[in-house]
Amino acid sequence: MRLRQLCLLAVFTIGATAHAEESSSSGSSTPLSLSAGSQITELQQRLKESEGLREALSKQLQGTQATRESAQLSRLRQENQRLAQQLKETQGGALTRWLTEQQQWFVTGAGVALIALLCGIFASGGHRRRRQWLN
Repeated sequence: MRLRQLCLLAVFTIGATAHAEESSSSGSSTPLSLSAGSQITELQQRLKESEGLREALSKQLQGTQATRESAQLSRLRQENQRLAQQLKETQGGALTRWLTEQQQWFVTGAGVALIALLCGIFASGGHRRRRQWLN
């Protein structure tokens, strides 16, 4: 911000110098020091006015940005909630989409049969005995 103020002051100073040269070449009766002093005073007043306007505009800009950000934030929150709901629906229904009801019963029965087979193997001790009816 200070760079902007310095540039503004430099432009006004150059303009004032050019105006002073113009007025001195036209044969003005006011001395150069009085003319430059009044121009400096005028420029300082204009600088104060422009700083006041800049502050008012920056406050207004911050207010509009805050309003825009709050609207954007609420829109993003709604979209986030919608996407979270979609994710829950997708995760909950993923298994049922892969398998129909008959396939689910088949998988359940196969799981029960596999568990029963494993329980039978572990219950017999894991080794085979000779059967007596083969003698």
